[in-house]
Amino acid sequence: MKSEKYKQTIMINEKYNQIIMIMERNILTANWWRRILPLLFTFHFSLFTANAQHSRYIQAVDEYRPAPGQFVNDAPEYEEGDTEADMIRKCNERLAGLNPIDAHLVALGGWGGYITFHFDHPVVNLPGQRDFAVWGNAYQEMRNLVFGGMNEAGIVMVSQDTNGNGLPDDTWYEISGSCDEDSVGKVVYDYEVTYRRNSMGDIPWTDNQGNSGTIDRNHYHTQEYYPLWLPEDELTFRGTRLPNNMHNLSDQVDATWSPYYYVLVGFRYGYADNLPNFTDNADDTSYNYEGCGIDISWAVDEQRQPVNLDHIDFVRVYTGMNQKCPQPEWWGETSTEILGAEDLHLEASITGIRSQETGDRRSQESGVRRQENTPAYDLLGREYSPSTFHFPLSSKIIIQNGKKYFSK
Repeated sequence: MKSEKYKQTIMINEKYNQIIMIMERNILTANWWRRILPLLFTFHFSLFTANAQHSRYIQAVDEYRPAPGQFVNDAPEYEEGDTEADMIRKCNERLAGLNPIDAHLVALGGWGGYITFHFDHPVVNLPGQRDFAVWGNAYQEMRNLVFGGMNEAGIVMVSQDTNGNGLPDDTWYEISGSCDEDSVGKVVYDYEVTYRRNSMGDIPWTDNQGNSGTIDRNHYHTQEYYPLWLPEDELTFRGTRLPNNMHNLSDQVDATWSPYYYVLVGFRYGYADNLPNFTDNADDTSYNYEGCGIDISWAVDEQRQPVNLDHIDFVRVYTGMNQKCPQPEWWGETSTEILGAEDLHLEASITGIRSQETGDRRSQESGVRRQENTPAYDLLGREYSPSTFHFPLSSKIIIQNGKKYFSK
């Protein structure tokens, strides 16, 4: 079921098509076609604009709830008095409608911190293909000693707007990445962490595995690390914890170059901020669609069983690892950052919308016929009756029981 916000463009197109049909008929029979012709072009242009308004990039951020971290309150910047809505607006300013070159980082903090966003259309699931990409700031370490090197993997989740209210409040499904195959027994499912406010100090945490630790402050980032716009003194996150990926390679580099050398190894696929955005650092058109791309078919339910989703409406990303570098002020905590997201087959997604709308329309037409004894009205408030209501359109928009239908 598509939400109303995704149906608006289709409804506009229907209205334009109806108006255009009337105008074209009048052009053939009326002497005043010279006055109508400019309007006809205007409506055709408006129709083109409605079709062209879809973007392959994020339309809007719905939620932003980071865990404590060294970049929190800084990316985006918190200003005194900011509310949660203000911080979401700032996330939009950094991400919405932008490619990863023009966007600015949004930090998710330590394990569990998340962001939720949507496109201006549902993203369809094309079998065997990456459907969308989530961009981050991962990069290959300069010595090429390991696969990756600065990879702070974030777990990706997807959801359909099944209740049609335009909010990310339906069932969420996790994208099963390569760790489910490559690190069996090392991934912690049903993981939970609680952080506690400690103003301008290290942020303590405990988890449901009997562990505890801190998000440590450093001299590079001197602001508060706990999200200042959130009123709670405790923040609890739940989800999946990926295995640690930090390795100490200090003995493999020249000590005069660096006294220590820690790297964050990349995972093969299925995560955000896990692999570089570009396959060639010198070529900003070499997008790493394979490494950063997500196949909706990888989605699983809470029992880790595959689910069949023909499209998704919302995406959520959260930091997937709970680790920090033992060398003070080298990496600090592992924190996923994102630089936006992209529908990798926009045309197919838009075609999917139209195909779905055609099916919805046929179903709705049948619904009108099945409710013949229920009053129905046109958009002008006139009662609809197939035998008495005449209007020079090939299709009509009918309101019945507060819902819109198309009737031929």
